[in-house]
Amino acid sequence: MSIEYGAESIQILKGLEAVRMRPGMYIGSTGKSGLHHLIYEIVDNSIDEAMAGFCDTIRVTLFEDGFVEIEDNGRGIPVDIHPETGKSALEVVMTTLHAGGKFSKNAYKVSGGLHGVGASVVNALSEVLEVWVHRDGKVYYQKYTRGVPQCAVTVVGETDRTGTITRFKPDGQIFPTLEFDPDIVEDKLRELAFLNSGIKIIFEDRINEYSNTFQYKGGLQEYIRFLAQDEKFLHNVIEISGEHEEILVKIAILYTDTYQERIYSYANNIKTIDHGTHVTAFKNTITKMFNEYGKALGVLKKDEAFQGEDVREGLIALISVFLKDPEFEGQTKSKLGNESAGSAVSKILRDKLSEYFELNKPVLKAILDKIVKNMQSREAARKARDLVRRKNAMENSSLPGKLADCVSSDVEKSELFIVEGDSAGGSAKQARDREYQAILPLRGKILNVEKSSIQKLLSNEEIKNIIVAVGTGIGDSFDLSKLRYGKIIIMTDADVDGAHIRTLLLTFFFRYMKQLIEEGKVYIAVPPLYKVDFASNSTYLYTEDDFKALRKELGDERKIEVQRYKGLGEMNPEQLWETTMNPETRKLIRVNIENAEEADRLFNLLMGENPSERRNFIEKHALKVTYLDV
Repeated sequence: MSIEYGAESIQILKGLEAVRMRPGMYIGSTGKSGLHHLIYEIVDNSIDEAMAGFCDTIRVTLFEDGFVEIEDNGRGIPVDIHPETGKSALEVVMTTLHAGGKFSKNAYKVSGGLHGVGASVVNALSEVLEVWVHRDGKVYYQKYTRGVPQCAVTVVGETDRTGTITRFKPDGQIFPTLEFDPDIVEDKLRELAFLNSGIKIIFEDRINEYSNTFQYKGGLQEYIRFLAQDEKFLHNVIEISGEHEEILVKIAILYTDTYQERIYSYANNIKTIDHGTHVTAFKNTITKMFNEYGKALGVLKKDEAFQGEDVREGLIALISVFLKDPEFEGQTKSKLGNESAGSAVSKILRDKLSEYFELNKPVLKAILDKIVKNMQSREAARKARDLVRRKNAMENSSLPGKLADCVSSDVEKSELFIVEGDSAGGSAKQARDREYQAILPLRGKILNVEKSSIQKLLSNEEIKNIIVAVGTGIGDSFDLSKLRYGKIIIMTDADVDGAHIRTLLLTFFFRYMKQLIEEGKVYIAVPPLYKVDFASNSTYLYTEDDFKALRKELGDERKIEVQRYKGLGEMNPEQLWETTMNPETRKLIRVNIENAEEADRLFNLLMGENPSERRNFIEKHALKVTYLDV
């Protein structure tokens, strides 16, 4: 069958049709992250007003009916007639891609929403959007449905203030889920308040009757102390700033007694998740500087050198740059590409950090002592890693003795079940499809890697078994091409101990095999809580709510047999296969990282040393738990 391809095949999309047809191009995805990105696009416009000096208060409100409202006290979007279109500037901004003050050199010196697509994209992807502009003593209003104006820009009142209120409801035709996560929104707003010293951001969650106000005068110093609140500081936070070739650079540095490296970067207040030139310059410069100090102070021998990982272990760094014309990869702005930003970071870091250490020599000594210990640990860990790597390079006979490997060598089709306990492991081995499913039983709770050095980690038998079985190596030696299984499935009991073991395993994967999570290779198996037999029917139920709903539906029916599963070992192999391992019937949760920074902080909080902070977190979120076994 031939397909004609001529001029009539070329489709021209008008207005905001392109956004609705390919939303992922503008907001990254139509999943949870893309949904929340709608809020950030509007908030970014308010932040730009704050950066320009015209706004000091922003309010974000989530409503029970699915609407979200963002209000600021900035200048208000212009409403006068746009000379080129003959329409109100408000309507142009809300309905036209690449239209906004970000393109004018006069309106904003620096801006996060540089593409001028934020408001119009949110409008295009909303079932309903309304805007009220307080400006020139009047209140102007316009309403839109899926990006199409439903009325002209109209004066609806008088006012003695300025600012913009945007209220919208995401479109169910675009997004599979329309429920905002209050925690994700709150974390983002807190971050923006830290990055913009002095600005007040008010968050209201009308759904859960909760509100919080963020306002920080300490800027990056206060932010880094918040991120490291559960850890032991080796020195006071180092904060440096300066301007080079019209690029403003702000950096905060703190070394703690932990084993992780954490670098968070921003460009014009936009989080650059994949970093970019500013972070590359920071890493290279700080490594060179400490090598120079190490040689000058006799800490390093002539033939020795610190590696980047030595310098960055235990380091928390915040890098924020502001520049006129940032070059990002994609509308979601995940990576900064300006070479000039790297040059500015390198110059300011070298000059200002040198000045700081001249006046604070004890801090320099404390950091160098930490880096030397890191170097020594790296050497010890390298030997342990080499041992693990050599084992992994050998034939299957060198794989962990407990591992029941699968027959297939097809990585994409094969699965590794990491199973809690020998009993459940034995049942899983009988239940599995030997062709493509491998089973690795664990004995008890694995090491808490959040509190452990890499040498201790690599000497732990259970951890070593996981590393060898997975095949990729860990940390800097991680190599995704050596992955032995397309799916890594954590299968634990549906009780408190099982949840703890699952968290320990996730902490390990997040800290040492993070790319597996980023690539969508790590899953959580969901075993049933109940088996209910009634009349001639039999069903498995996976949540308490499902069980209560069925009992209510069945009413007074007497012939009901209920089996409550406390652990995987209570299921026979046939039941385990049918409910938890059979690809046709099982439930799997893919582990992903919506917010790497917040995930990092939560793993540290939940698995770290501070019990009071852990208790506070659990008390706040206890009612949100989906699976709870008591």
